[in-house]
Amino acid sequence: MLNKLLYGATIFISAFLLFQVQPMIAKMILPWFGGAASVWITCMLFFQLVLLGGYIYAHWLINYLSPKGQIFTHILLIGLSLLLLPVVPDYNLRIMSGVDPILHLLILLLTSVGLPYFLLSTTSPLLQSWYARIYQKAIPYRLFALSNLSSLLGLLAYPFLIEPHFTLSGQSNGWSVAYALFAGACIITALHAFRFRKALPLEDSSAIDLQEVETVPPTVREKTVWFLLATCASILLLSTTNYLTQNVASIPFLWILPLSLYLFSFTLCFDRSGWYRRNWYAWIITAAIGSMAFVITQWGHNYEILVTIPLFCSGLFLCCMFCHGELALRKPAPKYLTTFYMMISIGGAAGGVLVSIVVPKVLSGPFELAIALNACAFLLFAVNFRKRWFTDAVCALLVLGVLGSTSYYIYSFTERAHLLVRDFYGGLKVDIINKGTDDEFRSLVHGTITHGIQFSDEARRHGRFSYYSDSSGVGMAINSLQPGPRRVGIIGLGVGTLSSYARKGDTFRFYEIDPLVKKVAFEEFSYLSDCPGKVEVLIGDGRLTLEREKDQQYDLLVVDAFSSDSIPVHLLTVEAMELYFRNLKPNGILAIHISNRHLNLAPVLELARSELDKRAVLIRGDGNEDAEIYSSDWVLMTSTRDLLKVREIKKAAEELESKQGLRLWTDDYSNLIQILK
Repeated sequence: MLNKLLYGATIFISAFLLFQVQPMIAKMILPWFGGAASVWITCMLFFQLVLLGGYIYAHWLINYLSPKGQIFTHILLIGLSLLLLPVVPDYNLRIMSGVDPILHLLILLLTSVGLPYFLLSTTSPLLQSWYARIYQKAIPYRLFALSNLSSLLGLLAYPFLIEPHFTLSGQSNGWSVAYALFAGACIITALHAFRFRKALPLEDSSAIDLQEVETVPPTVREKTVWFLLATCASILLLSTTNYLTQNVASIPFLWILPLSLYLFSFTLCFDRSGWYRRNWYAWIITAAIGSMAFVITQWGHNYEILVTIPLFCSGLFLCCMFCHGELALRKPAPKYLTTFYMMISIGGAAGGVLVSIVVPKVLSGPFELAIALNACAFLLFAVNFRKRWFTDAVCALLVLGVLGSTSYYIYSFTERAHLLVRDFYGGLKVDIINKGTDDEFRSLVHGTITHGIQFSDEARRHGRFSYYSDSSGVGMAINSLQPGPRRVGIIGLGVGTLSSYARKGDTFRFYEIDPLVKKVAFEEFSYLSDCPGKVEVLIGDGRLTLEREKDQQYDLLVVDAFSSDSIPVHLLTVEAMELYFRNLKPNGILAIHISNRHLNLAPVLELARSELDKRAVLIRGDGNEDAEIYSSDWVLMTSTRDLLKVREIKKAAEELESKQGLRLWTDDYSNLIQILK
C-alpha cells in the first residue's frame, strides 16, 4: 500500500509544481513585453509544447528502452535539472533586438525553466506506465485524475496564497526547494519501479478487472477523435483567456481561472464516469454555447465583469466537460495510455499554435473565440449524430445558429472598419464614423477601447478629443507648463493626439512598444505629421527604453500605455515612479492615465506617492458625448511644484484615495485582485 502511495505522492507533487511555475514565470517575464495580454497565451503555447515533448519522451522511454535504460536516463536528466535551479529568467535576455516577440518569449522560457518543466511534464504518464506494469489490475487513470486535481490546487494556490504573500524572488526560491524535494521522490520511485519491474500479485480485490476494458489497439479514427476533442478544448481555453485578459487585465488571476476550470473538468471526467452524461450535455452545451455566442455578437456593449467573467468561465467549463468527458469515454486499455496522452497533448499543442501563431497572422480581427464555439458545436453534433433524432435536430440547429450569429458578429465588426491589422500585441481597428457627413471622424480601437479619434473636417482636424481634451488632466498639465520650448515624454502613442499641444520649438517624444501602432498613427491619422514641433517615436517598452537613456529632463512625462482595458502593471510600481522622476525636471509633472472600467488604480498611486514623498492630485474629467470627449481619470504628480496654484487644476482636483490593507507595488510584488472595482 505504501509503495502505491509513493507513486501517487510523486505525481501529486510534480503536477502541483508544474502548474505553480506557469503563472510565476509568466509574471516575471510580463514586464519585458509591455504587460501585453498575449504574453500569457504565448507562455501557454510553450507549456503545451513542452508538455507534448514530455509525453513523447515518456512514450519513447516506455516503448523503446529496457526498464534499466528507462531508470538510468530519467535519473540522469533529473540530476542535470537540479543544476539549473533556481528558476529565474535571464535578465540579460530581456531585450533581443530584431527578434519576433513570440520567439523571444519562447527562448526566455526555454532557458529559464525548460528542463525542469519538461521533467515535471513527463512524471504523470511515465509513473502511470510503471505503475500499470507493476500493479496490472490497478487503475492508472485514477492517477491521471489525481494529477489534474493537484494541478488545479497548484493553480488556485497561486493567486490566493502565493502571490498575495510572497515576492517574486521568494516564490522562485520556494519553488526551487520544492522541486529539489520532488527530484528526490522521483528518483526513489524510479528505483522502486526498477526493483519491481515484474508484475506484482493483485492486492486490492475490489479493483476493476481490466478484462472489461477493450484491449484492441486504438484505430486511426479513434486517435483522430482524441486529437480533435483535445484541440477544441485547448482553443476554447486560450481564446476565452484572450477575451478576458484583453478586456479586463493581464493578471495571474485571469490567467489561472480559465485554466483551473479546464483542469477541473479533466479531474471530474477521469475520476469517475458519472460526472459526464452525454444525454444531459447535449442540452447543457447548447445553452452554454448559445449564451457565449450571443454575448460576443454584442461586441459594442461593455458588460460588467460580474457578468462577463462568470458567463465565459462557466461556458468554458461546460464545453471542456463535454470535450474531456468524451475523451474519458474513449480512453483505451492501460497498455496504450502513453499513446492516448500523447494524442491529447498533440491536440493541446495544436490549439496553442492555432491561437498563438496562426490566428493572429491569418485573421485581422479577434475572431478566435467565435471559431472555437463553432468547432465545439460541430463536435457536439458529430458525437451525437444518429443517436436520437430529436438530439440530432437540436445539435444541427445549434450548429446553424452559432454559425449565423458568429458570422453576423464578424460582419458587424468589420462593416465600418477602414482598416483591420493585428500582431503580437493585439488587434487594431480603424473605423470611419459618420462617413460622408460634416461629423465624419476616424477612431483607433484596440479591443473594446477607443485609443484616439480625429475629425476629417479641417476646422476640427487638429482638435483634442477622446481622453485628451483641454479639460482632461493631461490637457491641464500641458497647458500649465511654462512658456518657451518644452520637452514632453509620452509612454503610449495611440493616434498621437497629444502632439496637437506642441508648439514650434517643442519636442514631443513618444515611446511605443507596438510598431503597428506607429505605422497606423502615421498612415491613417495626421496629428504627428501636422505637428509644428519636433516629434520623435521610439519603438520599445517605455520603461525599458527610459532605463537605457540618459536623464531626459522632461517638463512633463505622460504614462498612457493601456491595451484595451488591460494595464501594464510594471509601469505603475514604485521603481517605475522613481525612474520617471529621474527623467523629469525638478518642477516637472508626471501625468498618469488611470481610467479603467474594472480597476481602481488611485490607491496604488497614493501609496507610491507617499513612499516617494511626492505631491499628487486626481483630475476626473467629465465627458461630452456630443463633442466626442470621453470622461477620464488622470493623476498628476510632482516633486515640489504645487499644482493647486493653477486655477483650472485647483477647481477640478481631488485627493487620491487610500485603501486599507493595500501593499505597495514594487517590481517584486503586485496584486490586482485587491483593486478590482
